[in-house]
Amino acid sequence: MDEPRPMKPPPAPARANPAALNETIERAAAVLATNPQQAERLAQTVLKAAPSDPRAGLILASARRRQGDAKAALAILQPLARAFPRAAQTHYELGATLAALGDTAKAMPALWHAVRLKRELPEAWRTIGELLFKDGDAAGAEKAFAEQARALITEPRLLPAADAMLEGRLEEAQAILRAYLATRPGDVAGLRMLADAYLQQGLFAEAEVLLAESVRRAPSDNGLKLSYAVSLFRQQKAVEAMELVEPLLAANPRDAANRNLMAACLGLIGEDEKSILIYEGLLKEFDRQPKIWLNYAQALKTVGRQVDSVAAYKRCIALAPGMGEAYWGLANLKVASFSTEETAAMKALTQRPDIAAEDRLHLHYALGKALEDQKDYQGSFENYARGSALRHAQMSYDPQDTTRAVARSRSLMTRAFFDERMGFGSPSREPIFILGLPRSGSTLIEQILASHSQVQGTMELPDIGFIARDMDRTKEGYPEALATFDAEALTLLGELYIEDTKIHRHLDRAHFIDKMPNNFFHVGLIHLILPNARIIDARRHPLGTCFSAFKQHFAQGQGFSYSLTDLGRYYSDYVALMAHFDATLPGRVHRVIYEEMVEDTETQIRRLLDYCGLPFEEGCLRFYENDRAVRTVSSEQVRKPIFRDGLDQWRHYEPWLGELKTALGPALESWRRA
Repeated sequence: MDEPRPMKPPPAPARANPAALNETIERAAAVLATNPQQAERLAQTVLKAAPSDPRAGLILASARRRQGDAKAALAILQPLARAFPRAAQTHYELGATLAALGDTAKAMPALWHAVRLKRELPEAWRTIGELLFKDGDAAGAEKAFAEQARALITEPRLLPAADAMLEGRLEEAQAILRAYLATRPGDVAGLRMLADAYLQQGLFAEAEVLLAESVRRAPSDNGLKLSYAVSLFRQQKAVEAMELVEPLLAANPRDAANRNLMAACLGLIGEDEKSILIYEGLLKEFDRQPKIWLNYAQALKTVGRQVDSVAAYKRCIALAPGMGEAYWGLANLKVASFSTEETAAMKALTQRPDIAAEDRLHLHYALGKALEDQKDYQGSFENYARGSALRHAQMSYDPQDTTRAVARSRSLMTRAFFDERMGFGSPSREPIFILGLPRSGSTLIEQILASHSQVQGTMELPDIGFIARDMDRTKEGYPEALATFDAEALTLLGELYIEDTKIHRHLDRAHFIDKMPNNFFHVGLIHLILPNARIIDARRHPLGTCFSAFKQHFAQGQGFSYSLTDLGRYYSDYVALMAHFDATLPGRVHRVIYEEMVEDTETQIRRLLDYCGLPFEEGCLRFYENDRAVRTVSSEQVRKPIFRDGLDQWRHYEPWLGELKTALGPALESWRRA
């Protein structure tokens, strides 16, 4: 309608004096967000006494917008905006109303005008962010949401930290925030900001602690709950994250951030089809948002919908030509070569100074794969090395920490140590652990075993790592804390592991696989809490393993893989620790040499099944026919029969692997021996 709709007769008009009008305006403003109907009645009362009061007109327009009558709101706001060109709140309301009517082209100028007039307008920044996100400008949306967070700050001492965060000076922001929290340790605004700085730096466990405390202090703050859920999700704590997101979705089922996070959590627990359905629903509303297309492409890759996954990645690139992660996603499918045009586009992008570091490193990895396919091994290596160097600069990995951790485990976990604890732990025979280094053939072993009627493949489960991390927070530290656990405590830990991993088990099978490679650090822990679990060490030639990891950008973790020297030392430490467990727990671990599996597949599969106590099944030889979801970078490779081509691929790069050979030391020759 062109004019505001008539209202029911308002209450008796306020006395036409400034004090009474001001009081009624204040009451209307106070209830506007929570009770727009009441705000509308109060505004009408004021307008009856003072028809030209612009404050009452603004509240009336906002109340009608909030009740879904944006057209009536617009009829009030347009003349108000013309009359008051420097009224920031009026221009925000005009922009929000135009956005509600779907007129983004007119909404954005009004909103930008509002925040130029007054930067501290959180709702205006939020609306700008939402419109930019819908238009596909993820970076612009992120900046707008950061401005929204800054505008919500009421404590002046926090503003320097907020400005530092907006400008990417995260360490400076952290220093300011720590000093502030030292004097006000329970301040929710300070805790929230420091947690956000940690999230931006990938310090998810640190962020989790702060956000848990923040939510405890401000239990009705849904924004805090969403951030808390993100910190949990990024540590693969999908179940805990979902417990937070589910009520948020119930309260606001159309919220894109909540839906996107729920889809990601469902993917983590193996509910892939549900995850894909959510992404498809989001893309109906946000079809210009490349990050949702990226998530969708990765979900499609997991379930083996290769053609659809490629199309989704290419849609990403069409929407955001500089999105390096989409190029890397295509490269990581490892099933098709880039065209000449795509390779040229990536080369051109890496030369641009305005490309963000995250996009740049992904582009170098993807370009390394493109040039490898073209047999330009020197150019390929140079790009892998550049991508690795960029990621290495962002990591805080210290190889000496790994060496010390291995030495501590070897010192504690002697044969006598295990003999004294014989019979401790849960009796469950359900888990099968596959561990070792990434890119050592563990996904192939998983696929073979998961093709057996009694075994379910899950994913790289983080649960053993969580147990070790909790022990490391004790005064004894890890692994020394294991010496303080009695039979009952170790049994309880094993039973908790079985219980906590049930969320990943969707098939009624006797055994399930935990394929977290880093669990090789925790063989002793696994043995103590689950003495009947099977443990398989997936091992491959060190140059093949290490170079394959070097040219792979991992979604998270694996900080050792971005330097050839670090890789060599890590592999050497791994071999030393596994040799120690071979000596102290003889026969406990079954080793599968990847090269032997390739050369004599049936014999190695039969040995593997015998170790697991499983009868031979022909389906294990036809593992490539298994259409289960696979979440690792080898997902497409294990959907094909075994081939020899990849065995010696590293030899093409041998001229540049001297640093790696030196770091490997004796392990370069002794890697096969127990």
